[in-house]
Amino acid sequence: MSSTSRRLFWLKALFHLIGLIPIVYLVLKVLSDNAGGDPVQYIIHFTGTGALNALAATLLISPIAKKFKLGILLQTRRLVGLYVFSYASLHVFAFFSLDLLFAWSLFFEEVLKRPYILVGATAYILLSALAITSFKSVRRTMGKRWQRLHNSIYLIAVLVPVHFYWSVKSEIIEPSLYLIFFTALLGIRLNKIKSWTPTVLKYFSAFSSKGRGKSDP
Repeated sequence: MSSTSRRLFWLKALFHLIGLIPIVYLVLKVLSDNAGGDPVQYIIHFTGTGALNALAATLLISPIAKKFKLGILLQTRRLVGLYVFSYASLHVFAFFSLDLLFAWSLFFEEVLKRPYILVGATAYILLSALAITSFKSVRRTMGKRWQRLHNSIYLIAVLVPVHFYWSVKSEIIEPSLYLIFFTALLGIRLNKIKSWTPTVLKYFSAFSSKGRGKSDP
């Protein structure tokens, strides 16, 4: 194993440790009956915040790697991105199993009463698409479409903090700080986002045109 491979191995091992320790902590808190007065909401909030933190870490990798010329760090983006999906999946599962008790009919009622759930669901669908297509073989198959799809991480970075902000009832300091932080993360990518936006608008325009064409007599 080369020195670069060894460094990458230990770097990924460190990131795995950082990603798994909070889950162990959560399990211990729940098992020891120290998850607050409402354990269900504690679990949902904890896993949601974990997804937010992992998403922030994913978006920080590129600017840090470029700033300090740490090319090896770029090879960890997929790993950290999968932790975003993992925490988000735990968050969604906790909501459906512990809050809704798998009553799917209640989900649509909740969406009507609490629109932030729809925002979160949209972000999770996009995250799922990124996770499924994160493998190298899929990337080669998709070609240029892969990058266009994975640029939706910027949209996710908007939807997730908004979902968090709308979900709170009174304490808005924490979600506000996340909104500011993610705005800054997106701000340093402004040129890249601007170049991506016309592509998205072009696809929406093409889709709309096809829809109108089908409906014409």
